[in-house]
Amino acid sequence: MRRLLTATAIALVTAATALAPVAAVAAVAAEAPLIERAKLFGNPSRSQGRISPDGKWLSWLAPRDGMMNIWVAPVADPTKATALTAEKARPIRAYFWSPDSSMILFINDKGGDENFLIYGVDVATGVQKTLTPFEKTRAEIFGVSRLVKDRILIGLNNRDARWHDVYSLNLKTGELTEVFKNDGFAGFLADNDLRLRGASKPRADGGSDLYAIVDGKAADKPTEVIGPDDAKTTSPIGYTTDGRTLYWVDSRGRDTSVLVAQDTKSGARTVLGQDPHSDVEGAMIDPKTGRAQAYSIDYLKTDWKVLDPAVKDDLAFLRAQLKGEVNITGRTDADDLWTLVVDPVTAPSAFYLYDRKARRLTKLFTTRPELEGAPLAAMHPVVIKTRDGLDEVSYLTLPPGSDTKGDGKPDKPVPLVLLVHGGPWGRDAYGYNSLHQWLANRGYAVLSPNFRASTGFGKSYMNAGDKEWGRKMHDDLLDAVDWAVKQGVTSRDKVAIMGGSYGGYATLVGMTFTPDTFACGVDIVGPSNLNTLLSTIPPYWQAVRTQFNRSIGDPATPEGQALLKERSPLFKADAIKRPLLIGQGANDPRVNQRESGQIVEAMKAKGIPVTYILFPDEGHGFARPENNIAFYAISEQFLSKCLGGRAEAYGKAFAGSSITAPYGAQFAPGLQAALAAQSPAGGAAPGH
Repeated sequence: MRRLLTATAIALVTAATALAPVAAVAAVAAEAPLIERAKLFGNPSRSQGRISPDGKWLSWLAPRDGMMNIWVAPVADPTKATALTAEKARPIRAYFWSPDSSMILFINDKGGDENFLIYGVDVATGVQKTLTPFEKTRAEIFGVSRLVKDRILIGLNNRDARWHDVYSLNLKTGELTEVFKNDGFAGFLADNDLRLRGASKPRADGGSDLYAIVDGKAADKPTEVIGPDDAKTTSPIGYTTDGRTLYWVDSRGRDTSVLVAQDTKSGARTVLGQDPHSDVEGAMIDPKTGRAQAYSIDYLKTDWKVLDPAVKDDLAFLRAQLKGEVNITGRTDADDLWTLVVDPVTAPSAFYLYDRKARRLTKLFTTRPELEGAPLAAMHPVVIKTRDGLDEVSYLTLPPGSDTKGDGKPDKPVPLVLLVHGGPWGRDAYGYNSLHQWLANRGYAVLSPNFRASTGFGKSYMNAGDKEWGRKMHDDLLDAVDWAVKQGVTSRDKVAIMGGSYGGYATLVGMTFTPDTFACGVDIVGPSNLNTLLSTIPPYWQAVRTQFNRSIGDPATPEGQALLKERSPLFKADAIKRPLLIGQGANDPRVNQRESGQIVEAMKAKGIPVTYILFPDEGHGFARPENNIAFYAISEQFLSKCLGGRAEAYGKAFAGSSITAPYGAQFAPGLQAALAAQSPAGGAAPGH
């Protein structure tokens, strides 16, 4: 029911020969071998392991001809795996099993345009179908049920790009049957018989109303009213199998979201789980009854709280046997077999098959076996007090060998990269992070602060970011830097800022609003002009426009336009005095290519150096590993010159990448020579 501007993964690397690190960084990382970029940002060997609902098959993503595809193997013999798909243009990043276990379904787009289509592959024959064969259409999944084996509910916006009509999709025949014609609803709620029971409609004040749906028609009056302060932290999450209970995460009448069970006949509500510091993040649902068996909170780390005694011993067993963050990825209909992943943080994640009756764990695979034994660094949760007294949960990673006391502080200050998450309605969390590991391995401390507007810490913390882009949200980042300096983590003249999406915007703000704070910046798909950002968001985000207007600024009013201009880095581009690297996907539907192009042009007009990297086959962030590796290669050399850390040679970093450099290649160390020496797919424009 909630749709947020999601955070975007980012990545970077560099030069024809490794640059010599400064003495301080060399001393920190002298004993740690340089981890190759490809091992951190290339394709994992395998990932996303799951079990089919009937318990007969295992599935995962793995490379086929260099592209991530879906593989399947019988549970009885996982070594007999076969590739089920043969995607060649875009990696598959998400998939799920059909309820009857006969098909695997996945979504994919073209070149990062986010017009996702749904595909189905028959497990027995390998025959693949495009189940939503429509151009300029974004398909969404609205309902999947273990009770209904042959169909799912989906949304299509091919009639009106702003709104998704609801269809029943027959997985065998591909037949689409209209269920609900949408004239302004943002999201839908279905029960386990795939009957639409509710729909949410945005309100002018940024809140939303939930309407009951009976026989395909919405009621005249809402059954639930969710005010603007609760709109991002309150949502129904699903029914029990019998339809008698509706679960919510709900912040109404309190600060943090709690898990609530609502009796659908009487309307009575029971709070099942809550935490004073953290929103309830998720629930573990019984595949037979649909009842909540456990819920998770995530303040500093994820913590699962048991509700159902039936899984208490299972979760205790898994905690005892597996060291790290455990997440269940699949459960059979019989609930006798689970697949799960464990994240040790300082080692690559591994997937397991768990036999509940036998209490037996069988390791299936490690996602990146090439990182086993590598000098991966620990992540330290820290709480930073902002200047106005808020608690800013943050995550710090230190270079290997820099913290000989093991107290989460380096023996002496090291250069620091402030890594800012996207959204801004998202968060950083504890766990393995390829960017943290890469930067720490190069000799940098990495600090990821959950500034106000971040999710997971209650509605007051999230709403404290309303209309504070470039102001208090940026103050929180500056407070994180001040904390790091006072704690002896870094020195004030050795701090870079880097991020994607909102994190890219924060980077541009750092370089323009506070031009003396950061030694350099790396912006990935960050907006530079908030007025043009809001004027070019995709039409299917119509439902969240009022939330954007409330949280960022309303471009429909003179006051709103003035605020948006004031908070836009574009109009302060002449203040930039430190090196800036920008990465952009040409097909980005969220942060239009113009957002990067216009600030580059403004800097060119003022004679201010900037390096602009553009990928013609990417969108909001970079999906293809070849493009990630290429951009990280450039970033690595860029940061090395700026902060003095280590850098891996360019080598073949551009192989298979569509990288272009429309402007400023001469300002990035070794980039012109590296582009000239290689011929990546699509051609690497050297810039000028």
